[in-house]
Amino acid sequence: MVGMLKKAFSYCVILTLMPLDVLIEAVLFYKATPQKKTTLQKMFATNDGEEWTAAIERLKHRLEAGATRLIESDTELSLTTAPQLSEFIESLRKNELKGDIGKAGAETLAIILYREPITRAEIDRIRGVNSSFILRNLLMKGLVTREALGNTYQFRTTPSLLAHLGVPKKTELPRFSDFMNALDAFKSQPENV
Repeated sequence: MVGMLKKAFSYCVILTLMPLDVLIEAVLFYKATPQKKTTLQKMFATNDGEEWTAAIERLKHRLEAGATRLIESDTELSLTTAPQLSEFIESLRKNELKGDIGKAGAETLAIILYREPITRAEIDRIRGVNSSFILRNLLMKGLVTREALGNTYQFRTTPSLLAHLGVPKKTELPRFSDFMNALDAFKSQPENV
């Protein structure tokens, strides 16, 4: 109970000390997917249209000098790279597609393979770190797919990955039941407070 109160207090302090535009940017960066404006407004308890509009304008203005831009639709906000960097980003993307997925990519791919469908939050909890960048790379390489589930996404492996591994179905993966049992045991553990 005390731990929950400390978290709630810390959350309230952050909300009062940080400007709204900074808080919006933090959520958009962390989530790495478009966010509904109504969800953000509820999160930050802002019903003041002028305050919201001013925060969005401040964020757009601040980002103009950097590598990211704010994309605003009628209902959502998201971050993207600046258009001037498109050729540079495309060359990075092409190099990433050619390269190895690395240890973090293999770890994330194994989690998805053995636990699909799984959300990014669940992957982050198992890995203990933010997996947005790794998931983006796996998506670009065509090793995983994502499907919308409410305000988040669920990730699954692609049939081409199983074909590449020479496995007709995931239950034939090595030690499948051992890993499933270990993941179930981990998932049932309470989160650290």
